[in-house]
Amino acid sequence: MNIVEGVLNHNRLALAKAITAVENEYDNAVEIMTALYPHTGNAYVIGITGPPGAGKSTLTDKLAKEFRKRGKTVGIIAVDPTSPFSGGAILGDRIRMLDLSSDEGIFVRSMATRGSLGGLSQKAGDAVKLMDAFGFDIIIIETVGVGQSEVDIVKTADTTMVVVIPGMGDDIQAIKAGILEIGDLFTINKADREGTDKLNIEIEMMLELNPEHVSWRPPINRTIASKGEGIEAVVDSIEDHQKYLTESGEIVKIRKARIKNEVTAMLNDKVNRYIDKNVVATDEFDALVEKLQARDIEPYSVVNDIVGKVLK
Repeated sequence: MNIVEGVLNHNRLALAKAITAVENEYDNAVEIMTALYPHTGNAYVIGITGPPGAGKSTLTDKLAKEFRKRGKTVGIIAVDPTSPFSGGAILGDRIRMLDLSSDEGIFVRSMATRGSLGGLSQKAGDAVKLMDAFGFDIIIIETVGVGQSEVDIVKTADTTMVVVIPGMGDDIQAIKAGILEIGDLFTINKADREGTDKLNIEIEMMLELNPEHVSWRPPINRTIASKGEGIEAVVDSIEDHQKYLTESGEIVKIRKARIKNEVTAMLNDKVNRYIDKNVVATDEFDALVEKLQARDIEPYSVVNDIVGKVLK
C-alpha cells in the first residue's frame, strides 16, 4: 500500500510518513500533496497561540480529551522552536502529550518552525491538509508563541484562541504584541493566580476599543488546565464560534482567503528559490555587487533589469 492509499485508509504510519516527506521536502512530497488535495476541506482547524509559559500544551491536551468525549477525532500539530543543531523540534510537546498517543482517535505531531518567522512553518499548513485528508474532525495547531509574527497562524485556522496568564509583569503585553485582533476567543489560563480579574478587565477594555469585533464578540474564558477546570466552557465557545461562522457564511470567506494566502506563499517561495539559484548564485551577480560597492551603478536599475530578465 502506498502512502496516499494509506492516509486515505486511516493508516497512522502512512500519515506520519507523509508528514515527514512534506517536512523534509522529499522527492515524493509534491506527488503526495497533489493526490490528497481533493480529499481536504472537511476538518475544522483551531489555532492556539499566546506567550511562552501560558500552558498551551496542557490546555491543548485537555481540549483534545474533551473533543474526544464529544465524539470527535483530533489531530494535533505542535509547532516547536527549531533546534539549532538538528533542525528538529526541541520542546518535545509529544513527550508531554504521551498519554494521548494511546487513543486511536488522536494523532500528535511536533513540527519545527525551521526559522519561519510566524512561529508556524509553511509545512504546518501541509500537515493540516494531510490530517484533513486522513479524516480528522478537529485539527489543533499549537504555536510557539513569539508575539507579533504569530499572526501567521490566523491564515491557517478557522478559529484562533489566544491564551494568556495573569502575573506576567505587564499582563497585557502579550496582547499588545498585535495578537489581539486575531483572537476569536481568549482563555485566561492558570486562573487561580492573583491578577486574573485585572487581566480579564484589561482584555474586555481592549476588545471594546477594537472595531473589528462587531458581529462576533470574543468570549473570555478562565481555565486551570493543569486541574482540568474550565475546559468544557472553552470547547463550548469554540463550537459557538464554528456555528457563528457557518451560519453567517464567514467560513467561506475565511477559507477562500486561506487558499489565496497559501498560493501566494507558494508562488513567493518558488520565485525566491529560482532567483537564489539562477540569479544570486552567479558570477554575473557577484560582478554587479562589486560595481554597486564601488558606486559605479545604483541598485534600482539593477533590480529592474534582473526582474525584466526573469519575467521574460
